[in-house]
Amino acid sequence: MPIGPGEQDVRRLQLTGGSTYTMSLPKPWIISNNLSARDGIRVEWRASGELSLTPLDEASEDKTIVKLNLNDIPEGALYDHLMGAYLSGSQEVSIFSENSFSREDRSEIRRFLRSTRGFEIGEESESSMNLISLLNAGELPLHASLNRMYLLLTSLVRDTFEVLTGSNEELISDFEEREREVDGLHYLIERQVGAMLDSQQVSRSLGLSRKEGVEHTNLARSLERMMDHAHEMARLALETNPRPSLRPDEYPLSLLSVWMDALKTLMINLRTHDAYQIETARNSLKAAQLALKEHEEGLWSGRRKASSLLFEDRISESIRRICAYSRDFGEILLNMIAYDSMQRQ
Repeated sequence: MPIGPGEQDVRRLQLTGGSTYTMSLPKPWIISNNLSARDGIRVEWRASGELSLTPLDEASEDKTIVKLNLNDIPEGALYDHLMGAYLSGSQEVSIFSENSFSREDRSEIRRFLRSTRGFEIGEESESSMNLISLLNAGELPLHASLNRMYLLLTSLVRDTFEVLTGSNEELISDFEEREREVDGLHYLIERQVGAMLDSQQVSRSLGLSRKEGVEHTNLARSLERMMDHAHEMARLALETNPRPSLRPDEYPLSLLSVWMDALKTLMINLRTHDAYQIETARNSLKAAQLALKEHEEGLWSGRRKASSLLFEDRISESIRRICAYSRDFGEILLNMIAYDSMQRQ
């Protein structure tokens, strides 16, 4: 009985000519790929030991288009539908309505374009709009996006530290813009890895296995969560008036340097894969977490004003959670090292 997509079959090797092994291919697969006798097939030997078969003259993948009818979308849900189309790997999004777009609709579309990478407006009218992706999923290396996320995160934490210790608030006036850029890079990595899972060609272009791609998504998610807490610290620094003073050489701010050094080590080990350095960084982060937890528990035993205590407690909690997500980041790196070692063996 012929097999179909997702099904399995067992085929026997045949020895021909005394030195060549051959195996028949499923006829439905031949037909679905428009192949015939003497057509070329690319055979790729993966690190896992599997063989991947791809038509040699494989045409470029069909353009994926998502169509969104605003009349079928609940009010306020357009952004979520657009993001769903983006993460699914769609190369074009066609939006249309029976009536003219409202001001809110256009605002949600602009918000989507700010939150993502590579999409631009193609054709536009009063009741329709085409959004087209100009970025190929295999073009931008995932580690480049991770490094950009890391730089945005650490720069915001560093600038917030300066503001909390007396510097000009203008240093972090763009904190929301920096968070949006990190979110956009996170979404881009998820989109690229989604494309990797569907296309071996994208996986080859990015130079990663699909397992490695999934782990890069987990790394990006950890950085994005750290940025959420960096954003919260910056918001507190700007919106708390009067803002209590915090000393740079005392808890909780003094532990930011521990976090900075540890995360820098972990980022370096995206390439070097030194398990000892990763564990050392994770241990320093764990010690910082415990110290911050103890500091928070002791804050309310004194006689300071509640507003001052609450401010310091929330800053301390954000730093503690940043340390926790950095430990998760290190754990993901250790998983990648273990997987890489297993593949080599």
